[in-house]
Amino acid sequence: MSTAGKNRNILSGLVDPQPAVTDTPKSAPPPGEGQVQRPPERLGARLNSLSRVASGDVKEKTLRLVDPARCRMWARHNRRYDLLSEGSCADLLEGLRSQGEQEFPAIVRTVTDSDDFDYEVICGARRHWSVSFLRNVEHRPIRFLIEVRELDDEAAFRLSDVENRARDDISDYERALDYRAAVEDFYGGVSRRMAERMEVTDQWLSRFLELAKLPPAIVEAFGDIRELRENHARIIKPLLSDDQARPKVMAAAKALSGEQAKRAEAGEPLLDSGKVIERLKAAGAGKPAAPPVKAGPTLHASEAGAELFRLIPKGKKRAVFDLSLDAKATNADFHKAFAAALADLRPGK
Repeated sequence: MSTAGKNRNILSGLVDPQPAVTDTPKSAPPPGEGQVQRPPERLGARLNSLSRVASGDVKEKTLRLVDPARCRMWARHNRRYDLLSEGSCADLLEGLRSQGEQEFPAIVRTVTDSDDFDYEVICGARRHWSVSFLRNVEHRPIRFLIEVRELDDEAAFRLSDVENRARDDISDYERALDYRAAVEDFYGGVSRRMAERMEVTDQWLSRFLELAKLPPAIVEAFGDIRELRENHARIIKPLLSDDQARPKVMAAAKALSGEQAKRAEAGEPLLDSGKVIERLKAAGAGKPAAPPVKAGPTLHASEAGAELFRLIPKGKKRAVFDLSLDAKATNADFHKAFAAALADLRPGK
C-alpha cells in the first residue's frame, strides 16, 4: 500500500468515524457507552486538513522569512533590477510600511554554487528590492517572505514570464530580450515550440522576437528602454530593410541618442517615443529632420569674461534669462550680450 493510502486509512477513522447502526435506545445510555467520541473541533479541522493533504487534494507549501541579503536575482530574471526605485516600487513600499510584513511570497530556488547566497529569486524582484530598501534605508525590522521550489531553468523561465507578462512595469524590450535568449537556450531556436510551451500564439511571440533584433543605436535613440514598445519594431523594421533608407535611419538614431543623453544630463525631459519614431521615419523618407531643441541652459559672459546671465530654453517658443545682477560688468555689456542671444533665438527678426 502506498504512503498516501496508509495515511488515508489512518486518518479516515479519526476525521469522520462512522458509528455502528443500532436500534434507538429507549433511554439515554450512560456517559461513554454506545457513543462515538469525536475529536475536539480544532483537532478535527486539523485532521481533516491532513486527510486532504494525504489524498492529494491539497498541496502544502512551506514559507520562510529570510534576510534579503542572502538572496540574489536569477541571472535570467526578466526585470532590470537596476531600474527599480522608490517610484516604481511605491505601491509595495506603502503596503509594507502599513502592514509591517510582506503579503505575497517571492518564489525562489536554492543556491548551491555560492557561500554568499542561500537562494535566488525567480519571481519577486520588486518585493526583494522593497524589503531591502526598508531594511537598509529606513532600518525597519522586516524580513523577506519566500516560497522555495525545485525548478529547472526552463520551468523557472515560464513561471517568471507568467507572473510578469501582464505587468506594466516591465518594458516590452526587457521582455523581448528575455524571449530571444530563451528561444535559443530552451527551445532549440524554434519559436513555435516556445509559443506552445508558453501557451501563446506564434505571431504574438514573433513580434517580441523582432523587437529584440533592433540594433543598439535604435534602442538608445529612445533614451529609456521603457519607452520602446513592440509596435515600434513593426514601424522601424521596413526602414532598416531598405538599403537606401537604413544608413539615414541609423545616422538619425545616433543623433537622437546623443540628444537624449544631453537632455538626461541637463535634467530635461526626454523626447517621447512618438517624436523619436517621427524623426526616424522622416530620416528614412529622406526628409530633413527638425533641428533639435537646444538642451540645457547656456552661459553668456562679457568680453572681459564676467558671467552675465544663463539662458534657459523652455520648449521651442519660450526662454528664461537668469541674470547675475552682481556681475562685474556694465549695463552696456548686458545689452550687447542680450542682443546677441536674442538674435540667435529669433533669427531674421
